[in-house]
Amino acid sequence: MALRTVLVADVPSLPDSVYGLSEGLDMSKPTSLKMPGFSVIGHRGNGMNVLQSSDRRTRGFKENSILSFNSAAKFPIDFIEFDVQVTKDDCPVIFHDDFIYSQENGIVNESRVTDLSLSEFLLYGPQKEAEKIGKTLMRKSKEGQVLKWDVDSDDPLCTLQEAFERVEQSLGFNIELKFDDQIVYEREFLVHVLRTVLQVVFDYAKDRPVIFSSFQPDAAQLVRELQSTYPVYFLTDAGNQMYKDERRNSLEEAIKVCLEGKLQGIVSEVKGVFRNPSAIAKIKESNLSLLTYGKLNNVGEAVYMQYVMGIDGVIVDFVEEISESVTLMMIRPPSPSSPLPSSASKDDVAAIARPEFSQKEIDFLLKLLSQLIQH
Repeated sequence: MALRTVLVADVPSLPDSVYGLSEGLDMSKPTSLKMPGFSVIGHRGNGMNVLQSSDRRTRGFKENSILSFNSAAKFPIDFIEFDVQVTKDDCPVIFHDDFIYSQENGIVNESRVTDLSLSEFLLYGPQKEAEKIGKTLMRKSKEGQVLKWDVDSDDPLCTLQEAFERVEQSLGFNIELKFDDQIVYEREFLVHVLRTVLQVVFDYAKDRPVIFSSFQPDAAQLVRELQSTYPVYFLTDAGNQMYKDERRNSLEEAIKVCLEGKLQGIVSEVKGVFRNPSAIAKIKESNLSLLTYGKLNNVGEAVYMQYVMGIDGVIVDFVEEISESVTLMMIRPPSPSSPLPSSASKDDVAAIARPEFSQKEIDFLLKLLSQLIQH
């Protein structure tokens, strides 16, 4: 299905009542969250699951689960990143894929997550009540294989509200607002979904640091328009995969999306940054924060190079290894202070000064990293 662009950047700012937001929500409090000197963020908690991988670390904990989130919280990281979708009965749930699969009597069944009610969604996988047996949870790989979702430490599916209530309070949340790349969304639908998510966040976040992110440019700009309390980041593949919507295809376009929508930062696929390092200066000149995601962020040397280049943080799968690597390379103190980004003082950040490299040295390091990008 072709992806058509639906522009909402020119939508005027309307009163909260027009969007149906609760009158009791404080939507005008200025953003107070500040990223620490260099952030380590756990991808889907303690790392994403790759069922066909021979690396057992990719199947340690069920991704996007309370168990995975609290496992990641044991390490010196600042945030966890997870994916939020909204069920057909308006409950924000945490799940990455657009479709969820089960198998019964040898037949694989497929359902779109957003077409399920909350009760239907929670029937998949292990159940909270020990005496109940859930549907066998399957997952479709990029290669089209439907595999049983087997991990070493399983956990039930969960809602956004549960995450706020049951995850270590000091851990920040990077909430990715998930939308299907193949669907053209009307503005009213996006507003309804975002309003539903915001309601839960404002009801349960308390003092927890929260940032929003989305690959859907209209959704990213709208969630910024709907509230000013929490920072909003635009996610981009930075040219590693091309889309009909040009706004998704480069760091330069990502900067435009952020400036037009008054967003606070960009989350880029890391190879896109290494291929276009000059974009970092443009992003900083635009007063935007820059985070990255991708497989290279599981390589300590690649993470250190990003620190040297002035990138603000990395989303990683191997949380234990990379948080330890970051400490050993003295990117952050061996005994980290409170992971609350808003509590980090200028003195804390200044205590670990970024090393000075000549342009020649940086070019040499980038050349070495290009070897990794080819694999």
